[in-house]
Amino acid sequence: MPPINARQLFAEMVRCAESDIDLAKANLFIAKEEYPDLDVEKYLRKLDTIADNVRKRVAGARDPRVIIRRMNEYLFEEEGFTGNTEDYYDPRNSFLNDVLDRKTGIPITLSTVYLEVGHRIEFPVTGVGFPGHFLVKCSYEKEEILIDPFNKGLILSEADCKARLDQIYGGAMEFQEQFLAAVTKKQILTRMLQNLKSIYIHHQDYPRALSVVERILLIHPNMPQEVRDRGFLYYHLERYIQALADFERYLKIAPDAPDGSSIRENIQVLRKFIAITN
Repeated sequence: MPPINARQLFAEMVRCAESDIDLAKANLFIAKEEYPDLDVEKYLRKLDTIADNVRKRVAGARDPRVIIRRMNEYLFEEEGFTGNTEDYYDPRNSFLNDVLDRKTGIPITLSTVYLEVGHRIEFPVTGVGFPGHFLVKCSYEKEEILIDPFNKGLILSEADCKARLDQIYGGAMEFQEQFLAAVTKKQILTRMLQNLKSIYIHHQDYPRALSVVERILLIHPNMPQEVRDRGFLYYHLERYIQALADFERYLKIAPDAPDGSSIRENIQVLRKFIAITN
């Protein structure tokens, strides 16, 4: 029986119920496609060790702000985790093994480290899919505390988040309360993969971008934008029959899509080209 590859491991994980998904493992399975020899258990042990050290530092604390402060001191001062502001679009920022080795990453991967440490010490933290900048939230009794692991665990108010949104989008996006809602593990994995897809497209690395879209579609098989984007990636890779199939499927899934007319034009061009070349 052949060994199970990283794609199969990831597919099996995301088929699980939300409560059974191991976020760290799923992230490492993503990285294992880039690093086939990656030792997943080694990096899970790294997270365990970090959590053990944090647990010692928060022992006896009950106030969530005290626990956050001590977690921040260990993660960002002692361990030296920091946001990568110098090369934000380095793909390594999206791979959990690289983040744990290099101690730098983007908001969603540093948040994943924070979440996984919190989970191991039974501290109630969840991910927050804030537009343009992933955050973490601690829900304790009636208080919700927003934390920014990319900026050394900075605690944010709602007003801070509104200002951050204006800074990112230049005032073009209106703040909504739902921006601060907790997200599921599948939503975290989807967003992480979408970030990685954007990085690869930015570098015009279409084969790797395609591999990322294929994994997003394992989580959400009928997500319209990903079916469409896979079509464009097939087109760039000169896999025209598959591109045509995805564009046609996209219009079936999203018949009223705002870009429907341009996709229909692409379909006509591809049909003519395929007819000529066959």
